[in-house]
Amino acid sequence: MCALAVLLAAPVSASAQETAAEAAAKLSGAVRDNADISPGEALRNGTRFYYAGEKERALDSLRFAAEQGHPLAAWKLGRMYSRGDGVKEDDIKAFEYFRQIASNYADDSPSSPRAPFIASAFVELGSYYLTGIHDSAIQPNVTRAREIFTYAASYFGDADAQYHLGMLYLEEPDRNPHMAARWLKLAAQKGHLHAQARLGELLSNGEFGGSDNRTAGLMWLTVAQRRVAGHENMWITEAQERSFGLASEKVRRRATTLADNWLAKNPSLIAGKAE
Repeated sequence: MCALAVLLAAPVSASAQETAAEAAAKLSGAVRDNADISPGEALRNGTRFYYAGEKERALDSLRFAAEQGHPLAAWKLGRMYSRGDGVKEDDIKAFEYFRQIASNYADDSPSSPRAPFIASAFVELGSYYLTGIHDSAIQPNVTRAREIFTYAASYFGDADAQYHLGMLYLEEPDRNPHMAARWLKLAAQKGHLHAQARLGELLSNGEFGGSDNRTAGLMWLTVAQRRVAGHENMWITEAQERSFGLASEKVRRRATTLADNWLAKNPSLIAGKAE
């Protein structure tokens, strides 16, 4: 077990500690029905029910699989509870599912097929520590959040963790724009939309100086601007237009060429829906 396990041993409310037992009791009928199938089969059943819109039946199978230690089932349950997706939103239950994954699978190989889900569980935990959970023992703890993000960002190379870590270096009182740029660039290179935009802003604002940095900043903003969809990301378009308007003609031309080249070389990174 890695040293990070100590960080995950945070106090929780009595109701959260009873989550697994309560789920097992409530689903005793489901467990009897599923007793002759493997956790993997239960996960597949739960996934099938979920996408068929039968989310109550999905919960039965997913909970059974999670009780048997299947990390993907626990991750799916954590997401459902954190978003109120087919269940009443319950951040404590979500936190417990994510912590179960992080505690048990922190040392999994970064190349494992389930590594993205494990890394995602770390990101969810870090996000909870940024804000805390109302009426619970989980209080805001930026130091712990940063340590959790750092582990997922460095060990698993997770783009979301790298983005959150970069933003922490920008927003904390002891601001460190150079470390922020380092982590944001790693995420941006993986196709993380918001990392591309924030890195572009950071390099374009003159804080780093130099024509090359301003060119790189406008390039990343242009890449992000071409990917945006929806009003919630209008700030990206506004940032790109502001940076473009302040740039020299030489910087504009070079940044546009670099953006065109990046988009042409990385179609697999931008094929999915932008964050």
